[in-house]
Amino acid sequence: MKRTLGTCYYPEHWPEEIWEADARRMAETGLTWIRIGEFAWSRLEPRPGDLHFEWLDRAIETLGRAGLKVVLGTPTATPPRWVVDKHPDMVAVDADGNPRKFGSRRHYCFSHEGFRQESDRIVKLVAERYGNNPHVAAWQTDNEYGCHDTILSYSDAARKAFRVWLKSRYGSIEALNRAWGNVFWSMEYLSFDEIDLPNLTVTEPNPSHTLAFRRFSSDQVVTFNKRQVDIIRAHSSAPISHNYMGRVTDFDHFKVGDDLEIATWDSYPLGFLEDRVGADDAHQRAFMRQGDPDFQAFHHDLYRAVGKGRWWVMEQQPGPVNWAPHNPAPLPGMMRLWAWEAYAHGAEAVCYFRWRQAPFAQEQMHAGMLRPDNADAPALLEARKVADELRDAPDVSAPQASVALIFDYDADFAWTTQPHGKELSYFQLVFDTYKALRKLGLSVDILRGETRDFSGYKIIALPGLIYVPQDLKQVLAETEALVVMGPRTAARNADMVIPVPLPPDMPGLDLAVSRVESLRPDMPMPLKGGGAFTGYREELEGAGEVILELEDSQPAAYRQEHLVYVGGWGDETVLKRLYTMLCEEAGIDTLDLAGGVRCRVTDGLRIWTNYGAEPADTPAGRIEAAGVLFEKL
Repeated sequence: MKRTLGTCYYPEHWPEEIWEADARRMAETGLTWIRIGEFAWSRLEPRPGDLHFEWLDRAIETLGRAGLKVVLGTPTATPPRWVVDKHPDMVAVDADGNPRKFGSRRHYCFSHEGFRQESDRIVKLVAERYGNNPHVAAWQTDNEYGCHDTILSYSDAARKAFRVWLKSRYGSIEALNRAWGNVFWSMEYLSFDEIDLPNLTVTEPNPSHTLAFRRFSSDQVVTFNKRQVDIIRAHSSAPISHNYMGRVTDFDHFKVGDDLEIATWDSYPLGFLEDRVGADDAHQRAFMRQGDPDFQAFHHDLYRAVGKGRWWVMEQQPGPVNWAPHNPAPLPGMMRLWAWEAYAHGAEAVCYFRWRQAPFAQEQMHAGMLRPDNADAPALLEARKVADELRDAPDVSAPQASVALIFDYDADFAWTTQPHGKELSYFQLVFDTYKALRKLGLSVDILRGETRDFSGYKIIALPGLIYVPQDLKQVLAETEALVVMGPRTAARNADMVIPVPLPPDMPGLDLAVSRVESLRPDMPMPLKGGGAFTGYREELEGAGEVILELEDSQPAAYRQEHLVYVGGWGDETVLKRLYTMLCEEAGIDTLDLAGGVRCRVTDGLRIWTNYGAEPADTPAGRIEAAGVLFEKL
């Protein structure tokens, strides 16, 4: 499939007399896709029923005449003031009981039926008008579900919908009381109408209650999105997407993706570095102008899985942003590197956000491909270079890797409910494993927790998959691949209760986790041979071969046949030791990559990237700082 470039454009922000020049300039730059409309509700309908679509008609026609393809967004992420006035209880409520105000975006509760109907109405109007428009070649639902902490809402609408959801899930209040262990602290309910939301309790709420609320909240996103998708599909055959974010795990992206043709995500490597990567100060300083070498790649592989192979970068950072703790400019070449890294992981399109920097409102400090005065910004120059390279580049696709890494949003809900240590998170555990694999030069396929077919994989890793259904346990027990579990794999049942027999209770693995502890971050537990457990450690009892030991000779990892269980959160050294050993046994070649150098194998090519600020040597040759190197295989 041909790889393309694009940008995000807001014709409502600019005088109509410059639209044609903008479109011509986009085409001359080598762009294909232009996303518009996702924040335009107030211009489409400034007052209830007062529709103004003619300007959008002309904008789409202007872009189409220039040979550009439009991704049309539904405008539901920014309900106008009159919608809030009509439904004043539609706003989300935070965990402290405070309603979110109008004056920004994403100011709605997913459970409010009045807003859902307003959303259905505006989406239907847009879909009816543009469903057969030849220039509208793709759709986007809403914008960045979960951004700004907007999934969990403790509103009256959420409370009522949660009770309905619980009744559907458990059937009877007696079944719910048993599943949650509500005999503890006299928390038993006599009816579903007695159940409140798990906030403002004296101490922590029942973890089963909290986990159920997180699952409910995720399902509300799924059904909200599906209502939009169903409306669009009734009027258009163009593919539908949603733009996800980095390290937003409050809803199940796979379940949303089940109703879409394309997954997209919004990639801001410098914006994410300080508060989402989980890196220390030294790492942040080293990669301040480049971004973390693995964070973008992880999400590329994640959204490739969410999109069932079809995925884009819908928003690529074009320069300094406005919303991070600090907002440096990228090194020259990084915007080209980020694009090629995405293509190496199978992206169909990379779209820069945004076309022109806005001189007003909240994002006026966010760079664009053009400056506010219309002069070229660095992103435009680098996009031109990528467009020139794409014309002569071979097709790039992402073949199946030898290593599979399971990422499960429900597991993240469970870890967030009960982390057991202040610094611990499921996302970070899986990401640490991914980083170690990347530093061995490996390509990785991320799979959802519902996966049952592991054909072709030599290693399957499921760190921290806190609930493992019995059928998945059986599949893993029977696979020919090496299976790496722990810590906390199969540590709870479906309702967040410790199971008996004790975890992991895995067929073919004679092992039990007898006790767990969380560790201060400054007090790791060293292992023989190098490395340490940090943050979390499990005491293990069982048979099988001890393949890793703590310095005090206590077992750190057991193995029986093809099943491996790791009883702690290994640091980089431990993870690299473990996976180097397993890769050698599985016949997988590894490298030892340092600094910011990484690679991704595609069909016929290995694409090397250098996130470092200095040139570096690779087995394929020298690679410049912020550079990309193509190695034919």
